[in-house]
Amino acid sequence: MAQTVDHAGRGDEGGMSYLHRLPRRIVTIYLPLAVFCFVLLFPFYWMAITSVKPNDQMTDYKNFSPFWVVEPTLDHIKYLLFETSYPGWLWNTIIISVAATALSLLASIVAAYAIERLRFQGARAIGLSIFLAYLVPPSILFIPLAVMVFKLGLYDTRFALILTYPTFLIPFCTWLLMGYFRSIPYELEECALIDGASRWQILIKIILPLSVPGLISAGIFAFTLSWNEFIYALTFIQSSENKTVPVGVLTELVRSDVYEWGSLMAGALIGSLPVVILYSFFVEHYVSSMTGAVKE
Repeated sequence: MAQTVDHAGRGDEGGMSYLHRLPRRIVTIYLPLAVFCFVLLFPFYWMAITSVKPNDQMTDYKNFSPFWVVEPTLDHIKYLLFETSYPGWLWNTIIISVAATALSLLASIVAAYAIERLRFQGARAIGLSIFLAYLVPPSILFIPLAVMVFKLGLYDTRFALILTYPTFLIPFCTWLLMGYFRSIPYELEECALIDGASRWQILIKIILPLSVPGLISAGIFAFTLSWNEFIYALTFIQSSENKTVPVGVLTELVRSDVYEWGSLMAGALIGSLPVVILYSFFVEHYVSSMTGAVKE
């Protein structure tokens, strides 16, 4: 009987301690998460309500709340999709981002494998120089790149951006993949060499399958940087039909001191959805890439 009472008492004490720990969890976990989610999602909420808010409600704060919309309208979205070149801007952005990301990943895989796995003299210095190249601001590089684009006859074409975006994507992806390739045990590669495998076979059949999370992480970063790039797209593209979303929304929907706020917010919201969808599909691989590759 004494043991039963003792167990019951400890069980009640455990239940009460759970209640005592609840305020601490609210302060240390739930409240910070709530603040983080609010700060993260509020811009999307603001873009969503502004894109369906009539023009008279945007400036009339006496009769309408700025945080809510009364009698929503789709006029701004219709104007954006059917009276501007926004669908073409979106298509251009997709093509340019996918092509630039693919080229950058292909070059970065070869470069990172050569630097980290071949162990030649000066590999570390080359890896450091590649990382330092990534730190060079694009605002400095776009002037000599503009001269090359003009001489090659690529001005105002998609290829102007597809071929210039890798200048800042390849250094970043190479540096990222170097760290991931470094975490793969060398014993796997040595066993394959003993069995007669070539370097190309090792890269294709061993290194790349083990590096899928790292490749996805580098691809997501490269795609996001290409999608949001502004300086090169503004400099190398002139015609409206060849512009990307960041440049087209800013240059075509802002006329002197007239701002099409509804269409601007709708364009920004629609333009951010592909990146959000990409992250949501590959978030598990992205998180796993932060923890390294194969454990020794």
